[in-house]
Amino acid sequence: MGTRHDHFLIGGIVMHDSDIQGLLDNNRAWAKRMCQEDPDYFTRLSRQQNPDYLWVGCSDSRVPANQIIALPPGEVFVHRNVANLLHHNDMNALSVVQFAVDVLEVRHIMVVGHYGCGGVRAAVTGGECGMVDYWLHSVRELYSRHRDTLQGLPLEDQVDRMCELNVKAQVNNLCRTKILQRAWQRGQALSVHGWVYGLADGHIKDLDCSITGLEQVATLYRIDRLAPSRDD
Repeated sequence: MGTRHDHFLIGGIVMHDSDIQGLLDNNRAWAKRMCQEDPDYFTRLSRQQNPDYLWVGCSDSRVPANQIIALPPGEVFVHRNVANLLHHNDMNALSVVQFAVDVLEVRHIMVVGHYGCGGVRAAVTGGECGMVDYWLHSVRELYSRHRDTLQGLPLEDQVDRMCELNVKAQVNNLCRTKILQRAWQRGQALSVHGWVYGLADGHIKDLDCSITGLEQVATLYRIDRLAPSRDD
């Protein structure tokens, strides 16, 4: 009979069975506390979600979407990835967006970055980061386009400015998808907003780059830019 191991590796970090059991114990204590404070909490939460908001944010654990805007879980549909990117070939993100727009019919999509983002920092400083380098390629290209105006700034300011520029770029990327443009064509009320969250003070900064309709999308990327053929 083999020896029972009480530890295992996750991402190179030694995790003990007691660590995981502690998380499960925390869950039971949390659920009990929630029921004591609000006996109907889980009954309400188990009903079909009907959120008005889709949050597209960074995977950073310090940026919990619901807590930041003080809404319960059922009120916000959430998608997160490293550096809050929206690639046009990312089926995961696009599936989330389509479900949120076409099925849940959310009214607002917030693309939310955060100052001091590690992914953005990696794109600015360079170096070898493994597989994530491929994921961050578009951020490096964005930095290259703005390098001349950013190089005179201290590194921390460069990173924070790039966090803002990256959010604005992702707002544009999202609005160039057929998912959003078809929603606007059929008259659906839908707005996309660009925000940056400050880890130091907990405040959200609105970057004033909201897009609320197809007419605000650059003509080159609009699905209605071509006139109908005579056979239509």
